[in-house]
Amino acid sequence: MQKKKTAIITARMTPEDKQKIEQRATNAGMTVTDYLTTCALGKKIVQVDGLDKILTELKAQGRNLNQLTVLANMERLSVVRGDDLADGYAALCEQVHRLAREVR
Repeated sequence: MQKKKTAIITARMTPEDKQKIEQRATNAGMTVTDYLTTCALGKKIVQVDGLDKILTELKAQGRNLNQLTVLANMERLSVVRGDDLADGYAALCEQVHRLAREVR
Protein backbone atom coordinates (compact mmCIF):
# COMPACT_ATOMS: atom_id res chain seq x y z
CA MET A 1 0.00 0.00 0.00
CA GLN A 2 1.42 3.35 -1.03
CA LYS A 3 1.29 6.23 1.44
CA LYS A 4 -0.51 9.38 0.35
CA LYS A 5 1.86 12.31 0.01
CA THR A 6 0.18 15.40 1.45
CA ALA A 7 2.97 17.36 3.20
CA ILE A 8 4.89 20.04 1.30
CA ILE A 9 8.45 21.30 1.81
CA THR A 10 9.60 24.45 0.04
CA ALA A 11 13.30 24.94 -0.66
CA ARG A 12 15.20 27.74 -2.34
CA MET A 13 18.22 26.95 -4.48
CA THR A 14 20.08 28.16 -7.50
CA PRO A 15 18.77 27.16 -10.92
CA GLU A 16 22.01 25.23 -11.45
CA ASP A 17 21.46 23.17 -8.28
CA LYS A 18 17.85 22.53 -9.28
CA GLN A 19 18.97 21.34 -12.70
CA LYS A 20 21.60 19.04 -11.16
CA ILE A 21 19.04 17.53 -8.77
CA GLU A 22 16.55 17.00 -11.59
CA GLN A 23 19.24 15.36 -13.73
CA ARG A 24 20.33 13.06 -10.90
CA ALA A 25 16.72 12.06 -10.26
CA THR A 26 16.27 11.31 -13.96
CA ASN A 27 19.50 9.29 -14.05
CA ALA A 28 18.31 7.29 -11.04
CA GLY A 29 14.94 6.67 -12.72
CA MET A 30 13.11 8.48 -9.95
CA THR A 31 10.91 11.51 -9.54
CA VAL A 32 12.52 14.55 -7.94
CA THR A 33 10.31 14.05 -4.87
CA ASP A 34 11.32 10.42 -4.47
CA TYR A 35 14.98 11.23 -5.11
CA LEU A 36 15.08 14.03 -2.53
CA THR A 37 13.17 11.98 0.04
CA THR A 38 15.49 9.02 -0.43
CA CYS A 39 18.60 11.19 -0.11
CA ALA A 40 17.29 13.14 2.88
CA LEU A 41 16.37 9.99 4.80
CA GLY A 42 19.84 8.56 4.31
CA LYS A 43 18.78 5.73 2.06
CA LYS A 44 21.27 4.53 -0.50
CA ILE A 45 20.49 5.05 -4.18
CA VAL A 46 22.07 2.42 -6.36
CA GLN A 47 22.06 2.69 -10.13
CA VAL A 48 23.25 -0.31 -12.12
CA ASP A 49 24.30 0.62 -15.63
CA GLY A 50 23.81 -2.06 -18.25
CA LEU A 51 21.34 -4.09 -16.22
CA ASP A 52 18.61 -3.56 -18.80
CA LYS A 53 20.79 -5.22 -21.47
CA ILE A 54 21.48 -8.21 -19.24
CA LEU A 55 17.81 -8.61 -18.35
CA THR A 56 16.78 -8.34 -22.01
CA GLU A 57 19.24 -11.08 -22.91
CA LEU A 58 18.13 -13.18 -19.95
CA LYS A 59 14.50 -12.97 -21.04
CA ALA A 60 15.38 -13.83 -24.63
CA GLN A 61 17.47 -16.82 -23.59
CA GLY A 62 14.72 -17.98 -21.24
CA ARG A 63 12.11 -17.77 -24.01
CA ASN A 64 14.35 -19.67 -26.41
CA LEU A 65 15.10 -22.35 -23.85
CA ASN A 66 11.40 -22.67 -23.00
CA GLN A 67 10.40 -22.99 -26.66
CA LEU A 68 13.02 -25.68 -27.24
CA THR A 69 11.87 -27.55 -24.15
CA VAL A 70 8.24 -27.47 -25.28
CA LEU A 71 9.16 -28.74 -28.76
CA ALA A 72 11.38 -31.46 -27.30
CA ASN A 73 8.59 -32.59 -24.95
CA MET A 74 6.22 -32.75 -27.94
CA GLU A 75 8.85 -34.93 -29.66
CA ARG A 76 8.92 -32.50 -32.57
CA LEU A 77 12.57 -31.68 -31.97
CA SER A 78 15.69 -33.35 -30.64
CA VAL A 79 17.77 -30.88 -28.69
CA VAL A 80 21.44 -31.21 -29.48
CA ARG A 81 23.87 -29.81 -26.91
CA GLY A 82 21.02 -28.67 -24.69
CA ASP A 83 23.41 -28.56 -21.75
CA ASP A 84 25.29 -25.71 -23.46
CA LEU A 85 22.05 -23.73 -23.73
CA ALA A 86 21.20 -24.34 -20.09
CA ASP A 87 24.75 -23.42 -19.02
CA GLY A 88 24.55 -20.14 -20.96
CA TYR A 89 21.26 -19.32 -19.29
CA ALA A 90 22.70 -20.22 -15.88
CA ALA A 91 25.67 -17.90 -16.51
CA LEU A 92 23.32 -14.99 -17.23
CA CYS A 93 21.34 -15.76 -14.08
CA GLU A 94 24.58 -15.80 -12.10
CA GLN A 95 25.49 -12.33 -13.44
CA VAL A 96 22.17 -10.94 -12.26
CA HIS A 97 22.58 -12.69 -8.89
CA ARG A 98 26.10 -11.24 -8.50
CA LEU A 99 24.80 -7.74 -9.25
CA ALA A 100 22.01 -8.17 -6.70
CA ARG A 101 24.54 -9.20 -4.02
CA GLU A 102 26.68 -6.12 -4.73
CA VAL A 103 23.67 -3.83 -4.46
CA ARG A 104 22.72 -5.19 -1.05
